[in-house]
Amino acid sequence: MEFIIVTGMSGAGKSQAMKTLEDMGVFCVDNLPATLIPTVADLCAHSERRVTRVAFVVDVREGEFLSPLEDVLATLRQHGHTIRVLFLEADDQVLLRRFSESRRPHPLAPQGSVLRGISLERERMASLKAEADMVVDTSDLTIHDLRRLVVAAFRDDRPGSKTAITCVSFGYRHGLPPDADLVFDLRCLPNPHFREELRPLTGRDPKVAKFLLDDHEAQSYLEELLTFLRFTLPYYLREGRAYLTIALGCTGGRHRSVSAAEFLARQLQGDGREVGVRHRDIDKE
Repeated sequence: MEFIIVTGMSGAGKSQAMKTLEDMGVFCVDNLPATLIPTVADLCAHSERRVTRVAFVVDVREGEFLSPLEDVLATLRQHGHTIRVLFLEADDQVLLRRFSESRRPHPLAPQGSVLRGISLERERMASLKAEADMVVDTSDLTIHDLRRLVVAAFRDDRPGSKTAITCVSFGYRHGLPPDADLVFDLRCLPNPHFREELRPLTGRDPKVAKFLLDDHEAQSYLEELLTFLRFTLPYYLREGRAYLTIALGCTGGRHRSVSAAEFLARQLQGDGREVGVRHRDIDKE
């Protein structure tokens, strides 16, 4: 089992790092006393969910419970588990500004000087920082920069761990899908609805698909759209998205958008991507 310890300075971005790991499918626990980590590890190892990656946020909020952490991690390593420690920090003035913006007290100076709390925290976290596998200064990072960094560092390339892509067909007369990330309008393509023999069918039928894909303009449109997706998808996926929804719309959502969604899904699956298909309006009049 792999354990990721997210630690560091208060205000340095631990919560954002944890959210990113959670979106990546990692089982996350915040502010757990270090002495209880082996107990949670044992529960995860024997759970029906088959948890293989667990992340813990460990910081000065634990007080006296922080002291046993190094011994706990050493014990887990002895039992064959993989341990990776991510330490986040930032300049004092940056941390001070962040505390000022959030109007939250420092955990080591709830009623006193934030700078004093930061100084005390650096002293208490020094030994853990020295043992960290990865130290990241977030002073000049946006939350998007930090997210990309965490995704790159802890990406799991095993089957089933990739971002899930869904191609959704829909009809504009029924409204846009509210969960769409990318929307493409296919109403400019030849419409099978105006062919009497095709009107009762849907875009899943080979006759409708052939009508659309045999048309030179439709074929060019879909090929250009596929080229665009292959170019842009890596930029979306490196953000660590758990899923991405590509919506394809025609007038009624029964013919063109359905065939196009099926076509694009097949092509992207052929690229080795995890792609699902959903036809929202295929059964609507």
